[in-house]
Formats: sequence, structure tokens, C-alpha cells
Amino acid sequence: MTTTYDLVVLGGGPGGYDAAVEAAAAGLKTALVEVGELGGTCLNRGCIPTKLWLGATEAVDELAAQARMRVAAGEISIDFAALQGRKDKVIAATRKAMATRLAQLGVDLVPGRGRVASAGTLEVDTANGPKALHYSHLLVATGSRPMSFPGLEPDGARVLDSTGLLALAERPKSLLVVGGGFIGLEMAQAMHRLGAKITLVDALPRLAGLEDPEVSRVLETAFKRQGWDLRLGVKVASVKTRGEHAVLALDSQIGGGEELSADCALIAVGRRPNSADLGLEALGAKLSGAGHIQTDKHLLAAPNVSAVGDVNGRTLLAHAASHQARYVVERLLGKTTAPYASGPVPSILYGSPEVFRAGVLAEEAKAKGEAVLVSRAQLIANPMAQAHAATQGFVKCVWRESRVVGITAVGAGVSRLACLALLIIKLGWTREDAAGFLFPHPTLDEALQAALLADKEAV
Repeated sequence: MTTTYDLVVLGGGPGGYDAAVEAAAAGLKTALVEVGELGGTCLNRGCIPTKLWLGATEAVDELAAQARMRVAAGEISIDFAALQGRKDKVIAATRKAMATRLAQLGVDLVPGRGRVASAGTLEVDTANGPKALHYSHLLVATGSRPMSFPGLEPDGARVLDSTGLLALAERPKSLLVVGGGFIGLEMAQAMHRLGAKITLVDALPRLAGLEDPEVSRVLETAFKRQGWDLRLGVKVASVKTRGEHAVLALDSQIGGGEELSADCALIAVGRRPNSADLGLEALGAKLSGAGHIQTDKHLLAAPNVSAVGDVNGRTLLAHAASHQARYVVERLLGKTTAPYASGPVPSILYGSPEVFRAGVLAEEAKAKGEAVLVSRAQLIANPMAQAHAATQGFVKCVWRESRVVGITAVGAGVSRLACLALLIIKLGWTREDAAGFLFPHPTLDEALQAALLADKEAV
């Protein structure tokens, strides 16, 4: 007898896994196809291992901050081998828990590479040969992978992508980072805390180029103070392994042709969707840009086929993938017919300083000719920032028609403001709402309160 699944999920990362769990818990016959490990990039090669590195090394920055105040001294030594062992143990335990949850819910986990054979049929190349899965609806959540450019290809020796860096057995004494986005900055911070000398190169004129320019200035000041060599607005010609070092050559026209050398190089210039050879075009799906699967207002890529997460290119964040996946399942269950709407999407750079952002950016609004106002508060006046000797940074609120439409923050610990800030944006707080809300004292939240109540100014 042929089994037809209500839902077949292709990809076991945050979006795919959450979709399978939600669907099965609601009684839908569900299969999950994954060619690698459960958890996808986020769990195995991205968000989680990077945060384990940052969490284990956070005390290094905390001690350094108090030492600058001349109230503490000492040294924190990180056992890198033990840290890597703990990282691998935590990830393996999480994967095991995920597999157990799928089994408890009756989800059929099919290891292998899936490809659409025809409308309603996914063929999976398993270790035991091809296996056909018949479906009423297919959800594609195949994620993304690190990208590179000619001359910047990781070679697995001294030139690495984020996956290769996270797998190192020994910590490098020096690291070249190509790319000043969130991936490069988080990994560079961890490696700096572990004792590596950091040299960061980016063709853009500022770090975190998608964020508020004021945020970039705070980051640049902080990292220069930590001794990083920042080469911004220059172009890289090539990065190669040469003997026991990675050697980076700057473009002769936009970089002076200088060569830089370090123990390792990290190529962190973005990510590319895993959309090739899925057979989706035969169903009417279209790819755009770097290969992102185009989706309509209901996240449909073709009849009875949805695409969520990095592969559709809307927002390359794990929580966005999960949110989209839950929406798809809600539609399958008939609980909604409305178009997909994410609301304000939070974005966070972890480390020290941290960056939080959601909603409208003031500079983006200005570029579009939109009339917005901003109000801000500096962390130097916040008692908790003072207590931790980490007073560099600010909170900025963006206002449209007397309501908050965006919040940006940079500084130590500002990720703690994320949930409250999201609610404020979603509810469209006015100044009166902020004035009537009881903020606890002393907390970092008071910096958000101060920004909400500060005088507004034009952008």
C-alpha cells in the first residue's frame, strides 16, 4: 500500500524541524528528509556553537573591563580542547533529543538527499537506494551554506569558512577575517578572547554595513581599542595557504597590493541558498539572485510547495525560519488564510559590544524620503552598564506619527532588551505608554526607558 504524507519536509534545520513537530503534533502524517545532521547550520555549524564559544569566553571581556577601572586584575585561561569537546557534546545531545522528539510524534525521519521526481512525489537517495515519498504538501527548508568569491575559496588548510573554523583542534595565534558582517564579527570576538590577534578586512567602508552607521562607529571604536587591525573600504585580491600561514593579498588598486599573514583566515562574505538540483523548477518554482526560491504572499513557491528560511532569502535568521514554518503548518491545518506577516524581525550581533535591531532603521527611512524622528539614550548614564564597566553604546528609538516603529541598540548586554523592544514596536507605543510603564531599577531596561522618554529630533 502506498503511503501519502500530509506533509513532507525537506531539510531538518530550525524551520524544517519545527514544521515537522508542529504538523505531527496536530495529527498530520509527516516525513522529514535530511541529508546531514538534524539541526542544520544553526545547531551544528552556526548559531549554537558560536554562542558556546562566546559564552565560555565572556569572562575574559568582563575581567578586562574591570581591570580598566583598576578594581580587578588577573588572567582567565580557556582550555580550547575542553571547549571544543563541550561544544561537540552539547550539539550531539541536542541532535539526539530532536530525533527522540520526532520519533515520539511519529514523524518518519528519512536520511538522504531529496529531489522532486514529479508533482506529489519526492525521491530520496538513501543509503539503501532510492525511496519515493508521496506528499500532499512539500515544505522546502534546505537552508544555506557559506559562499565565497574567486580567489577567496576556502581550502580546508589555513583558509577556512565558518564551518572549518568551528572545527579547529587548536586555536590560532592570529586570524585574518574577510568580512565585517555578523558571522565574521562574532567569530573574531571569540578568537580575540582566546588570544588571537585579529586583522579584519572588508570592502565596505564600515563594519556591520546593514546596521545604523552610528552602530558601526561604536563597533569600530570598541574593536580598535581591543587591538584589532581594521582594514575597511579595501578589496581583497586573494587568500591562499602558504606553508603554515594564510596569506591575504590586497587589491593593488583598492588596497595598495599589501600582503597580510596569519595562522588562519576566515572567509565570511555571506551565505548562498541550498536550492540547486531540487527539481522544483519542473513544478513551476523560480529562483532569483543567488538562487533563492521565490515565494508568494503565502510562502508558496509552486502549487502545494512552500519554501521557508534561508532558502527563500527573505530573512537569513533561524527564528525567522521557524516563524515561517509554523505559519505554513497553520495554513495546512486551515487555521489561517491570511498572507504571511512576520511583524518586526529582531536581529542580534552577540559578543561585547552587542547589537540589537528591530523595525525601521532611521537611515533607511531617510533614504526612502519618509518622515521619522529619533530619540536616544547613552549607556554611560545607566547604572547596570556602570556596574559592569561597559558604558560604551546607546539605545535609539525611531518614531513615525508619534509611535515607535524601530529600536536599535549597541553595547554590552543589549540583547537582553530584545523581547521588550519587540513588544514596544509591535504595540506601537507612544511616549505616554512609555511614561506609564513601570521599569525596574536598576536594570539595563532603563536605558530603553530613557531613550523612549528623551527629546525627539529629525534624522
